[in-house]
Amino acid sequence: MSAPIKETPAAPAPRPVAPRPDRPEEQRGEGVVLNVFSHGFLALWALLIVLPLLWLVISSFKTDAQIGGSAFGWPHNWSLDVFHRAWNKGIGDYFLNTVIVLVFSVPLTMLFGSMAAYVLARYQFWGNRLLYYFFVAGAMFPVFLALVPLFFMVKRLDMLNTYQGLILVYIAYSMPFTVFFMHAFFRTLPTAVFEAAVLDGASHTRTFFQVMLPMAKPGLISVGIFNTLGQWNQFILPTVLMQPQSGGDPERYVLTQGLIQLQQQQGYASDLPVLFAGVTIAMIPMLVVYLSFQRQVQAGLTSATLK
Repeated sequence: MSAPIKETPAAPAPRPVAPRPDRPEEQRGEGVVLNVFSHGFLALWALLIVLPLLWLVISSFKTDAQIGGSAFGWPHNWSLDVFHRAWNKGIGDYFLNTVIVLVFSVPLTMLFGSMAAYVLARYQFWGNRLLYYFFVAGAMFPVFLALVPLFFMVKRLDMLNTYQGLILVYIAYSMPFTVFFMHAFFRTLPTAVFEAAVLDGASHTRTFFQVMLPMAKPGLISVGIFNTLGQWNQFILPTVLMQPQSGGDPERYVLTQGLIQLQQQQGYASDLPVLFAGVTIAMIPMLVVYLSFQRQVQAGLTSATLK
């Protein structure tokens, strides 16, 4: 007779896992602590930036005696005469020279940089990545290492102390960052629009200027603001390239050079309110530009990540 078959005992049914109870009070408390910390840090950062600017503007309305007596006191007379004196002492000429340079350098930088970035982002050809990394490497190259050969190159072209020499150098100096920024932005634009324009018979030039470039407007505004700020505040390049030559053109200092020149002209007869007024004149246009396009700058910086 065969041995009886032993029945295998059934495995115990798994116990249901109890859901982890939510702790909304603790989560809400953690969120409040994080918000307080982040907002407090931002408020402290804003104070560190705003308070020196306010002190600079308020000090330009004082006299030397008031600044020496109480650096943090309020001026007794809110007169704009100090700005008039600063303008007549050369700030007006330096301001005009800076505007002339930037009127040509910033648009040309945006034009050439966006064209190069568009080709590198939308067309595949041999050496594409090599050329792109060449531009990226230019953004990491310290400008101090190129000052000596740059000086002799501009001098050989007979462009020292000229607007066109400084404009060309500004364009070359700002091209790497412009290409790097716009290359990432052009890659986020929809390919269907580009293909539709090509199928409709649009040329490469027309596709770029009438289709792709208007779609890249947020990125253009963002990188344009950064280029304007960088070129407006540039000091080392104009100091090397905008030195008046013997028997040549008169000095064409830009604002950053002009403020140093204004300080040196004072000598022992200190006139700090005029110097503060000159710095205020140099600072206000960039504040107006940034505050006017603040939303566009934020949209351009975040659009590449959100798309």
